[in-house]
Amino acid sequence: MIKTTIKEDDLFKHSTQCLIFLCREEKKPSGILSRLDKELNGAISSCYKDKRFEGKLNQKLWLNVGGGLRAKNILLVGAGKAKDITEDRLRQAAGSAARQAEKNKCQKISFAPPDWEPKLPKGSESEACVRSVIEGIHLSLYHFDVYKTPDQDSLPSLVTHVVLLSPSKRHTAVIKAAADKAEKLTEAVMTARDLISHPGNIATPAYLAETARKLAGKGKLTCKTLGVKEMKKIGMGALLGVGQGSAQPPAFIILEYKGGKKNQPPVALVGKGVTFDTGGISLKPGAGMDEMKYDMSGGAVVMATLQAASSLKLPVNIVGLIPTAENMPGSSAVKPGDILTSLSGKTIEVLNTDAEGRLILADALAYAARFNPRAVIDLATLTGACVVALGHQAAAVIGTDPKLVEKLKKSGDQSGERVWELPLYEEFDKAVQSDIADLKNITSPGVGAGTITAAAFLKAFAGDLPWAHLDIAGVSWTKEDKPYTPRGATGFGVRLLVNYLQRL
Repeated sequence: MIKTTIKEDDLFKHSTQCLIFLCREEKKPSGILSRLDKELNGAISSCYKDKRFEGKLNQKLWLNVGGGLRAKNILLVGAGKAKDITEDRLRQAAGSAARQAEKNKCQKISFAPPDWEPKLPKGSESEACVRSVIEGIHLSLYHFDVYKTPDQDSLPSLVTHVVLLSPSKRHTAVIKAAADKAEKLTEAVMTARDLISHPGNIATPAYLAETARKLAGKGKLTCKTLGVKEMKKIGMGALLGVGQGSAQPPAFIILEYKGGKKNQPPVALVGKGVTFDTGGISLKPGAGMDEMKYDMSGGAVVMATLQAASSLKLPVNIVGLIPTAENMPGSSAVKPGDILTSLSGKTIEVLNTDAEGRLILADALAYAARFNPRAVIDLATLTGACVVALGHQAAAVIGTDPKLVEKLKKSGDQSGERVWELPLYEEFDKAVQSDIADLKNITSPGVGAGTITAAAFLKAFAGDLPWAHLDIAGVSWTKEDKPYTPRGATGFGVRLLVNYLQRL
């Protein structure tokens, strides 16, 4: 756990292993950097002159210092041109700085307050800048070391203490409030990242259900789980069909947060929770199959979003629905050509058992109608086609309610978890109609648009509710280190959804 402290202190007398400055892009140092440059006998201006540092986004300059300063090292990190600075660029710069300091074996780091005002979009709160910086710091320093044996001989090298320097007492209260909100939000993101990172033999449907119960015990949440008997009783044939080939029984998790007025309709969040996806009888290729532990990212994100809503005391009602199962090719597994009857009563021809996510979501979307929600948003690592369309830079958003989609797009831009809208034409509805059942879970060869046709399938179960689908297949896991997202699970969607809920 990283300790965060707010402190009023003179920059030139502050004692720390690393003093960090976030800098605008400019031709020479100005303001506080100019004073610092004099103290360091022109070391900073020399780097500007040689173009070793100009303040470009995520550009870094590390200086070992002494003399009149009590900081052992100075780190300058660029935030880009003033006109281009956004909340996410501040997040990136802060994350880049924290990771560089940790790489250089610093355990205690300090951030200097910028003496310049970023020109953020109209309507941004002043504390949003501080929140972005703190989010970037904490998200960048995430580690998943649960299964590593500690090395007793190596010296500790992780950042454990972050100090945010305040320019005055007037600013301290704002910084403290922002720090508190940012830490609660990033703690929720860590919950999602941890759940996604655990291997499939640990993070089973039962494990997700137990985690949900523990979260409910800590916050203002209620939790209910439907087992196989209960699901059979109400007719969740699609979810049961996906889980029937595994020794691990499926489960349906219902989390509720009531922060709004008693009669306020809730927002329903639905998350795909396939704890491991072999593809079932339609077996996946072996290469990279180990990563299929992250096929429950949507469920983890929904769980973490309810955690964040509770800890931040958001004034809104939310229900989180997580259908969870393991997709295995056991002797009792569903087979290509089988027909399942969903909770809605619609029948589904299963042409490919590896298109299982939409099956479990079908029952969850139908169940969501029981809450008369004001909006339904589902998240799923649903299609490889989404990676083909958008790479690893954005999630796809598809929906039946233009206002809901637009709100999610705005929240994506503000949170840095970008979404890109894909169309849902009527022709795609026809593509998922079956000859012998109501629907089929994949389209005929040659239709293409795999991400959209998967959404067209889900649309049949969302009914007339305001609904949006987020395909997060390309953004839930990263193979490269990014400024505030280390390799592995990203927790994509938690900050986007919390931003959306806050804007309500």
